[in-house]
Amino acid sequence: MDFFVIPTATFGVLLGFVVVSHRDRQILHLNVTAHPTEEWTKQQLREAFPWASAPRYLHRDRDKLYSEGVRATLTHLGIREVPSAARCPWQNPYAERVIGSIRRELLDHVVVLNEAHARRLLREYQRYYNASRTHLSLGKDAPETREVQGPERGATVIELREVFGLHHRYERRAA
Repeated sequence: MDFFVIPTATFGVLLGFVVVSHRDRQILHLNVTAHPTEEWTKQQLREAFPWASAPRYLHRDRDKLYSEGVRATLTHLGIREVPSAARCPWQNPYAERVIGSIRRELLDHVVVLNEAHARRLLREYQRYYNASRTHLSLGKDAPETREVQGPERGATVIELREVFGLHHRYERRAA
């Protein structure tokens, strides 16, 4: 879990919040706010782990946004927090890698207008990341496993646009 900065067209700053599964690199939760408060962060944790789906451990950095109330919420959810050392982002590599991917593959190509626009972009990117984006560590598969399409005689390859046309995937369709 980590926060990241999203600049806007009006020179404002939004904060994104991401929770990543270490097991399969899946983005479990992604949201954005202009004013991160303790209550907002606690609510995001509850939304990230509904119906007793919380992991045993949650890796986090030592940001001041993780207050006593947030840590109490983690305990209430049955999660043991694993804080990284101070100023050591490399100790939370999966979250940092996802944040880097969001920046390179989305935010570097789009001017974010406001919080609602950022939220819509991030939701679409989360769908793409979990269902279509391949990872070498997962054997060139996406976090949500998908069927491999074999070659078919006479089939045509069609392009499917994702993340509002920033990314594409291709499927074979019978002619």
